Amino acid sequence: MTVLGDIPMTTDIPCKSDTYRVRPHPWRPRTRPRRALLALSVPNYRIYLGGQAVSLVGTWMQAVALGWLVLQLGASGTVLGLITAAQFAPVLLLGAYGGLLADRADKRRLLVYTQLTSGLLAAGLAVLDLTGVVQLWMVALVAAGLGAVNAVDNPTRQSFVHEMVGADVLANAISLNSVVVNAARAVGPGVAGVLIAVAGTGVCFMVNAVSFLAVIVSLTRMDPRALRRRDPLPRARGQVREGFGYVLRTPALRVPLAMMAVIGTLAYEFQVVLPLLGRVVFHGGAGTYGLLTGAMGVGAVIGGLFVARRSRASLRTLVVSAAGFGAVILLASSAPEVHLAAAAMVLVGAGSVAFLSAGNAALQLASEPHMRGRVMALWTVAFLGSTPVGGPTIGWISEQLGARAGLATGGLAALAAAWYGARHLSDRPVSRSAPTAAPPRQPPCQVRVAATVRSDDPGVPGPH
Repeated sequence: MTVLGDIPMTTDIPCKSDTYRVRPHPWRPRTRPRRALLALSVPNYRIYLGGQAVSLVGTWMQAVALGWLVLQLGASGTVLGLITAAQFAPVLLLGAYGGLLADRADKRRLLVYTQLTSGLLAAGLAVLDLTGVVQLWMVALVAAGLGAVNAVDNPTRQSFVHEMVGADVLANAISLNSVVVNAARAVGPGVAGVLIAVAGTGVCFMVNAVSFLAVIVSLTRMDPRALRRRDPLPRARGQVREGFGYVLRTPALRVPLAMMAVIGTLAYEFQVVLPLLGRVVFHGGAGTYGLLTGAMGVGAVIGGLFVARRSRASLRTLVVSAAGFGAVILLASSAPEVHLAAAAMVLVGAGSVAFLSAGNAALQLASEPHMRGRVMALWTVAFLGSTPVGGPTIGWISEQLGARAGLATGGLAALAAAWYGARHLSDRPVSRSAPTAAPPRQPPCQVRVAATVRSDDPGVPGPH
């Protein structure tokens, strides 16, 4: 190690201690582009995100194939909404208990079990489809099974991010996860469209089943000693009710969850409205559906990289994101032809990820550690569990008034949620990382530096 030079013996620094060790913070990025990738410097998160990147491509392939299979089996828009509802009804009914299980269990081990179960269900659907015996009730049954797994998997996975990276870079990690989710959205539907045209929907289900192995491998390769674990929540009566009460008396949690309940019910029903938009309005096939979904994914990647630079989450950010999301959905619903609709869906994707990232980070940062699983379970219920209501509703609106009206309903819902959030802007910020009043200034004191700066210290530039 080469010593670059001693620090002067004394200097005026506002302090409370007599001695400081000069060592730049290793997490602080030096350049603006690096800020967007900050969470990737955490090895466990980097491994986890790699597994997610593979698996999520398969997940989006299955989402496209599932909607197309249901339409091929002769389902109407309302029936498509009901099949979608079957996948998310368990999240609505069991989501709070899934969050409690996440608070009680070892999250990493629990995620291995949920991923394995989801892979087996996808493989079962693939076999039913490839052998030609699949019927609508079978699809609904498998969808319900996947929903039951997601009721546990979603709150566990979201709160596990905090264990991997901690509070300092949580917002960045959530944004990067959204980037990967939506990069997969850009790739998966396109691949699914080709495979459906060439080999049928069953191949997409099989590819998804195999892709779950990537997540399982990434979870087993992590270093458990580097996780920020806490003691599991001991069993007690009334813990689900306790979670509901905690949210209701905490405005920093109640307002974002109410906004997501409205938006999640009516705006995030793209798996219902986009197949109808592509097939009925634009008279296309699976490729048209894949184009619209993929365009939304491209926009979400761009929006996610932009949002990843932001380290704070506030209610104002959430309100602006919801308003922008609603406006671009209305724009997409009025597009006269498919290419303009795809361009508008790029903006929809960007608005979607901005709203989701801001709300997710705000809730996790505002939650007490022993409550985080249950709080994120309610976020999952508001986002996914509302689909049993929203899916059939948007399906019925699309069937009666057209797919454009179904899409526009979501845009109006997002604007209504933004209005509700704006009424609470005078409340405290929803994130613990929001700016606070500066502490009183300490008078300068003489400090003696107890170390020299060395060239191998992280963050210290070398000689020029």
